[in-house]
Amino acid sequence: MGKISLPEDFHNFHVHFVGIKGTGMAAFVEILYHNGAIITGSDVSERFYTDEILDALGITALPFSQSNITKDIGLVIYSSAYKLDQNPDLIAAQRLGVPCALYTEALGAYSERAFSAGVCGVHGKTSTTGIVGTILSQLDLPAQALAGSVINSFGKKCVYTSPLFASGNGGKPQTSAAQKYFVAETCEYQRHFMSFCPKIILLTSVESDHQDYYPTFADIQAAFVDYILKLPQGGTLVYCADDGGAAETARIAASKRPDIALVPYGQKADGDYHLEYKSVADQKNNFAINFLGEAFLRFPGKHEVLDACGAAALCACLLRAAGKNPSDYVEKIKAGLEKFEGGKRRSEVTGHAKNSFGDDIVFVDDYGHHPTAVKTTLAGFKEFYSGKKIIVDFMSHTYTRTAALLSEFAQSFDSADTVILNKIYASARENPAAANITGKTLADEASKFHKDVHYKEEFDQAAAFGADLLGQKAGDQFPGGYLFVTMGAGDNWKVAQKIMEKL
Repeated sequence: MGKISLPEDFHNFHVHFVGIKGTGMAAFVEILYHNGAIITGSDVSERFYTDEILDALGITALPFSQSNITKDIGLVIYSSAYKLDQNPDLIAAQRLGVPCALYTEALGAYSERAFSAGVCGVHGKTSTTGIVGTILSQLDLPAQALAGSVINSFGKKCVYTSPLFASGNGGKPQTSAAQKYFVAETCEYQRHFMSFCPKIILLTSVESDHQDYYPTFADIQAAFVDYILKLPQGGTLVYCADDGGAAETARIAASKRPDIALVPYGQKADGDYHLEYKSVADQKNNFAINFLGEAFLRFPGKHEVLDACGAAALCACLLRAAGKNPSDYVEKIKAGLEKFEGGKRRSEVTGHAKNSFGDDIVFVDDYGHHPTAVKTTLAGFKEFYSGKKIIVDFMSHTYTRTAALLSEFAQSFDSADTVILNKIYASARENPAAANITGKTLADEASKFHKDVHYKEEFDQAAAFGADLLGQKAGDQFPGGYLFVTMGAGDNWKVAQKIMEKL
């Protein structure tokens, strides 16, 4: 497929999205809709949280059908979940000669129209992008940010757009592309981020993941190095000095391209973005960054503070690129950090209840699906929700990841008081029948490291067991009551939903 070109002016330009309910897809719909494009799209009938975004724009997803495609469509953008020779919409588009582009290719073409920054890493991409966009909402930059999930401080949308960035009459930009700043979450899976055209990259973490595509750590690290090498002459890499994989990847890239400016952040970083963790009190996560002084997040976890540090560093780089002095914006950056409220399935509080003993119960849902994310997120909850008994219901995602990281997963639950494990949530690319591992395998392995592990294969079983636990008195040891966490990239958030219905 040749390089795609997007029109200068989207006004009245018809774009059809295949797989329109995908998170990235729905975010890109928001962007093109507000640029004046005519949008249609198709997807499965099941309702997703992205339906709320589409509803707000007055867009209804159609069932897949060749009749969706007409000659007046200027471009079809499709999710990587659908194939050109199998999906009816895509087959019809090719027959009619309508240009088709993968979501990542279309995003890449869009990124060329601005001074773009790509946020990447195995963990923390969405939160970091969400924090960047929330800080940008406080700055006088013509900027736009696209996150891989709904961000509450974006007005419960995936995209933040500054009024200075927004289009003028007829969809014609008010500001030239060279003066616009675009920040997007960019994904390493299948090297999708190689379509993006960054001037700055923020790298949060590099470790082994997506074993179906990157069998070894060297494979995934090579992809990140190649992405960094896409930076233009004198481009900037902002990277987490506290993550061994990210720091090593930065060194490898710098050895190949000494012209790349390296900006480290974290506890192990010297200079402006050196981080110091402070106390957690009154649900404020306090910290200090050399360049900012003392600041706080209303959000749990040291990993989130680290993301905030990276976000502040990236925003300072964008201010410098715009010819502004970041030191003049310290208070505004801190205000952006305070305003960050997290995102969909990112340490998201989904409900509150009380049991018959008067114990408070807080329900939280989180997308953590890699052992490092599980471990750090639960540790953050233990500190932030001090005094609460933590029950976690975890559903592992993909058989290949669970098998490759079985020992790491088994040792990632130490901050939880009780662990409930469900069956594995398979990837569409896997055959569960051929797998040599199950959720029970993980439960047996986790039991070697944790004294209170329970395997409840189905959600109904997990919900009944969870409701029974939450119905008991928390005890003097847990004056704060309970925190019930659903965690994973699957749909086990339904467990908490079922419990809340019971309570």
